[in-house]
Amino acid sequence: MTTIATPIDTGGRTGLVKSTSTVTRRALLRYVRTPQLIVLATAQMSLFFLIYRYMFGGAIHIAGMSYVDYLVPGFIATGVLFMGIGTATAMAEDLEQGFVHRLRSLPIPRSSVLIAPATADTAILAWSTAFTAAVAFAVGFALHGSALDGLAAFGLVVLFGFAFEWVFIAMGLFAGNAQAAQGMGMIVFPFAFVSSAYVPVSSMPSWLRVFAEHQPLTYMVDAVRALTLGPQAQALLGHPSSYYVTRSLAWALAIIAVSLPIAVWKYRRG
Repeated sequence: MTTIATPIDTGGRTGLVKSTSTVTRRALLRYVRTPQLIVLATAQMSLFFLIYRYMFGGAIHIAGMSYVDYLVPGFIATGVLFMGIGTATAMAEDLEQGFVHRLRSLPIPRSSVLIAPATADTAILAWSTAFTAAVAFAVGFALHGSALDGLAAFGLVVLFGFAFEWVFIAMGLFAGNAQAAQGMGMIVFPFAFVSSAYVPVSSMPSWLRVFAEHQPLTYMVDAVRALTLGPQAQALLGHPSSYYVTRSLAWALAIIAVSLPIAVWKYRRG
């Protein structure tokens, strides 16, 4: 059983930082002591990418670019949803096994109990994203924007991951057990597939295209695509990268603004 050191100063900023870092360390130690979690998450994301790259690569044709160039930004941006299900499951397990109740009894800021898993899982997501990007370059993906644009796209994906972490943390708190959390996590799958991640939204039926064009993941995917594909993306998407980056950032902040208070409210209610 993992022990938690209790920060002494809990009345201000120092208490929040100390308690958050302590609980974050515990969350990261879970991955260190069970490396299968990291290996499986990384391998699974890369394996699915390779399946999509070679299964759809010869069947889907995108005007003006190869399908691998079109696919990679979409797959990496939506990968935050697939990995986030693990966050919901872990939070539900901590709740079910009594770990969350133990933390409630400690004199630490309650927000640190939620900030810690969001931070730790975002760090793991960043690693898995970087590994998948390396695999993508190895199988034909090319960065058509600048290196700085590529780093900005990576930063956006990490930010998207952090935003959706709060959605999954809230799911885990509401689910109460791991099995229910996994089931609730499946709700996000339609958002990944009914978007511009894998095929252009223009190829969808008109009634479906309305949703696909305006849901948050499409803006996020197109922001990453616009940054990584340069002029090719602008010709395909019809707007400069700033158009999609601005809207994707607004969506990320909106997701945090809604899901974070819900997660805190549920945690306080028990």
